[in-house]
Amino acid sequence: MTANERRADIMRILICRRHETMGKLAREFGVSDRTIRNDILLLTVDYPLDTVRGNGGCVKLADWYSPNKIILSKSQENVLYQLIDKADGSQQKVLREILSTYGSPLIRKQIAENTMEAPHDGAWR
Repeated sequence: MTANERRADIMRILICRRHETMGKLAREFGVSDRTIRNDILLLTVDYPLDTVRGNGGCVKLADWYSPNKIILSKSQENVLYQLIDKADGSQQKVLREILSTYGSPLIRKQIAENTMEAPHDGAWR
């Protein structure tokens, strides 16, 4: 594996996990902590990475950064919303997770505030 391939894999991991310790990354890639620190330093030029030192220290990706994030259409949001009432408890949880991850800012706010109310016209936007 080349250094560029390793750095691309590091970013794939961080996009998925959002944060990870440099020690764990070093073990996963079979390289030294120093190599990972150098990789992270180079990656910070192109990506919104932050490092936290000390107990609980890690490298983390900015919360707002979501490359290639898929956004639901208005009709997809409406269908998922309508299915929530018909779903059982675990299914409702999954549907809310989908809406909070891929939905519009309005629906994400409503889910965060736990106020899942459709507007009077039945549409989210």
